[in-house]
Amino acid sequence: VSQQLEDYLRDPYLPFFLWVRMLAGQQLITVHRQHLGVQMRDAGREISLYQGTFPQANSASLAARLLGRLTSPSQAAMKAEMRIRLQEALNSMNAMDREVLALRHFEQLSNQETAQVLKIDESTASKRYTKALERLQQVLRELRLIGNE
Repeated sequence: VSQQLEDYLRDPYLPFFLWVRMLAGQQLITVHRQHLGVQMRDAGREISLYQGTFPQANSASLAARLLGRLTSPSQAAMKAEMRIRLQEALNSMNAMDREVLALRHFEQLSNQETAQVLKIDESTASKRYTKALERLQQVLRELRLIGNE
């Protein structure tokens, strides 16, 4: 960030947070490529859920954040089962819908910021977010993780 800050300040084409986020994503890609080149482990077997804007939302991180922290042994067992079911629900959703949910809920971006990150129109981002919430709710009902309110 410090090396590129002067250039950014001359032409701040993104909000500062999104610019820093983009740089972090680029650094992660660089480190990932270096790791693949070293061949310390077969990272090529890992599966990305979304090829696009970085950092990427995946069903494991979304499920963990949605479930929060439960503490007792019985709650931990229940949480593990729910995490698997929630990951299945998230995996059944469109990758863009998962990304919109992650950007809005966990990174707490506005519609405008989400649209900038995904390079879509602001109204499209808003509609995708609403539809993603509806889809997630429908999938969770089908998996009986929530009731029919």
